Amino acid sequence: MITFQQVCKRYANGKDALQQVSFQLDDGELVFLTGHSGAGKSTLLKLLTLIERPTQGQIIVDNQNLSAINRPGIPYYRRKIGMVFQNHQLLFDRTVFDNVALPLLISGYSRKDAGRRVRAALDKVGLLSKENLLPIMLSGGEQQRIGIARAVVNKPPILLADEPTGNLDPELSAEIMDLFQQFSQVGVTVLVATHDLALIDRYPHRSLVLRDGVLLEGAATLNGEESPQNSHASDLDLKEKVEGDVGQEGSAAR
Repeated sequence: MITFQQVCKRYANGKDALQQVSFQLDDGELVFLTGHSGAGKSTLLKLLTLIERPTQGQIIVDNQNLSAINRPGIPYYRRKIGMVFQNHQLLFDRTVFDNVALPLLISGYSRKDAGRRVRAALDKVGLLSKENLLPIMLSGGEQQRIGIARAVVNKPPILLADEPTGNLDPELSAEIMDLFQQFSQVGVTVLVATHDLALIDRYPHRSLVLRDGVLLEGAATLNGEESPQNSHASDLDLKEKVEGDVGQEGSAAR
């Protein structure tokens, strides 16, 4: 579903945000993307959503080479992707229903067709009974579930989540992850960018570990097997990589 082949991203100031990154995500796979602040996670997500373009390398999504997509084609490509944000990005003057319906209405769905899809998405995340409420009336976990319903209402084959549990307690984080696993089980490819190592430890999914734009762990060969140089780190190794980098950042700041 998603393939990165020797992808590099260098910004105008000379910073290499990603360096020779290669990996593959299969249909229905749930994968974590982790690393210290500035490791390249956000850049990788921006490349997938065509907010940014790679300096070199190839990105293939759903058998489509992203380098072949021109500017007018970007909105149509993005319909393949559902995006979940840490801060929900909700419209607080609109109802729960209207927030979830927005991408469908923008895409040209009739109000009737959109209504069926919206209610199905809200039912999936357990918020059907709250469709007429304003988001401000709901808890943080419920607001995040509104964001997830909006991301999947168009039934995209790919779901990208950028720190989706960053503002939630462990119990609510687990509820959100359970939803992501349910989507994965029905064939949606899910990539979750997170700093939450405790969350990663609780689930048996592959982790792509970035450090300074380099993919340290989690790459797979095209036949789906782990490549020898990128075999899974143990939970302890993963913690040492990410927490060690965070500690170095703190020391530098002092």
